[in-house]
Amino acid sequence: MKFLNYSICKRLSLAAWLTLLATSSFAQVEFSTASLSDHSLIAGFPDSEIISRELEQDISHRLVLGSLQRSRGEVVPENFQRLRGDVSRITYDVSQEFTGENVNQYYREQMQSRGYSELFSCSGRACGSSNFWANDVFSNRSLYGPERNQFYLAMKTNTGLETESYIALYIITKGNRKIYAYLEIIELGGTRDPIPERAIEALPEPIIEIPADTVEIVGSTGLLDLLREKRSIILPALEFDSDTQLSDAADLSSTVALLNADSSIRVYLVAHLQGTQSLEVLLRRSALRAATLRESLISLGVDGGKIIAQGIGPLAPACETDYCAERIELVLQ
Repeated sequence: MKFLNYSICKRLSLAAWLTLLATSSFAQVEFSTASLSDHSLIAGFPDSEIISRELEQDISHRLVLGSLQRSRGEVVPENFQRLRGDVSRITYDVSQEFTGENVNQYYREQMQSRGYSELFSCSGRACGSSNFWANDVFSNRSLYGPERNQFYLAMKTNTGLETESYIALYIITKGNRKIYAYLEIIELGGTRDPIPERAIEALPEPIIEIPADTVEIVGSTGLLDLLREKRSIILPALEFDSDTQLSDAADLSSTVALLNADSSIRVYLVAHLQGTQSLEVLLRRSALRAATLRESLISLGVDGGKIIAQGIGPLAPACETDYCAERIELVLQ
């Protein structure tokens, strides 16, 4: 669907966008080539490309209607609705000429123009951990990114049919500026918009952008083995409200379990920070972040003698993941 440049999009109204999506022969060729198309209940952002679409029939599905938090080791939303029906999942790769806010506004205008009802929405850190959304809610690790760059919108359709449908939208701008828009369409009476067989066959392999050297919520033994094998691991879902204050959504449980799993283990806690400030400032700020995280781990029961905190600012920019600018690494001593 890459047929609108930024200057044109800024001048087009939502109605014009929807008209172009419905009538443009160019768009039709694009869909035919990819064997994938938008769902009839909601149109994708004009300057975006479908990278996966799948259908799961007659399943029990949880529609999240509140921000996420971890309770007793389990990720739970503040509110949700349990639905049963056919669930279509579509992932869009959005042109980097736009922002997540542009995409969010487009879908909001479309929701209003179609007469759909908003059930819940959030943005940024108010939504909770992006790691929770990507891994625990959507089971799609490619959706993980900085918490400040996320949007979520849940809505109910108003088509006049006997059974209405529900839509969940999640938008994330990743550290490498890639923008993904992810849709789940839940049709209670069964899908009226099936995916053609050829499209199902054409689905690409799942995109997994967080490599094996990134910590996930798995058993402490597995994490320890991974650290011993790789010699270093990147801690996910760690954001700072300031250089001396971790975000409330930061989850340190897996890191604590890892460090307490072996009494002999010793690590460097290395904070990386890139930006436009001077090297001296970035080094100082990253050192503060490392020290803040070390104190937080100690307060959760980790032996402080196991950890040496170090901030190196922008001096080691390369890493295997797509989000390097503000990463925190555990490195074996």
